[in-house]
Amino acid sequence: MPIPRRAARAHGYRESVSIASVWDQPTILVITGLPGTGKSTLADSIARVVGAPAFSVDWILGAIAPSGVMDGVERRVVRGLYERLLGSLLTRQLMLGQSAVLDCIATDDTIEDWSALAHQYNARLVMVECVCSDETVHRSRIEGRTRNIPGWHEIDWNHVEFMRNELQPLHVPHLTVDAIDSADTNVRTVLRHTAH
Repeated sequence: MPIPRRAARAHGYRESVSIASVWDQPTILVITGLPGTGKSTLADSIARVVGAPAFSVDWILGAIAPSGVMDGVERRVVRGLYERLLGSLLTRQLMLGQSAVLDCIATDDTIEDWSALAHQYNARLVMVECVCSDETVHRSRIEGRTRNIPGWHEIDWNHVEFMRNELQPLHVPHLTVDAIDSADTNVRTVLRHTAH
């Protein structure tokens, strides 16, 4: 019986990097970056390989938005809401001695808080920023995708530009991967980085 494509790919990653050596202690992998830079693809792929849940802020907000509780609420309040929700999920995973992958927009302050939380539970936090160094490629990725997240909207290029102006550069230690490289290359790069 043939192995499903995703399972086969995950098996290939496992062959290239020993999972025992990758995450032999509870690990929180935070993957951040602008929309269209490959965050979700990378987070989902890594989560499959290491057997950890992937918590995506867009899916969380998509579950909340239809209730109307975010209608008319300022962006900073919404950001605070999802940071607390992710922090709660993260705390629960760490209490169970388990790892997690977070797919979100993260700031230095948030990362410092989550790092302190990881330290409290004898875990580690690894930070990865996704970028796309070719604007033409980046724009085509945004305009050519449909995510179909229940309850959540699609994002256009104007929104990406707005977020680019809003976000501050990261100063916490982190690995940067570029969406002009293949998804497989970036997965392997992150796995090697987290094995250190």
